[in-house]
Amino acid sequence: MTETTELSFEDALKQLEKIVSELESGQAPLEKSLALYQEGARLKQLCEERLEAARLQVEKISLNKSGAVEGVNPAEFG
Repeated sequence: MTETTELSFEDALKQLEKIVSELESGQAPLEKSLALYQEGARLKQLCEERLEAARLQVEKISLNKSGAVEGVNPAEFG
């Protein structure tokens, strides 16, 4: 399997979709299904991390003095 940390979001999502499709088919033997599930979990985590990083680039979170979230504003670019 490909090293997941080197994948783009799009490539990771494609691989995850392929794994889900293979698992849903029910054709893989148990050991391979377990390995696919583990790889799928890694890819899911990677996709979530990449999406969160992108979201934080687009939003700026405002915190008050105690550290509680006051609001979310569009990020300023430029």
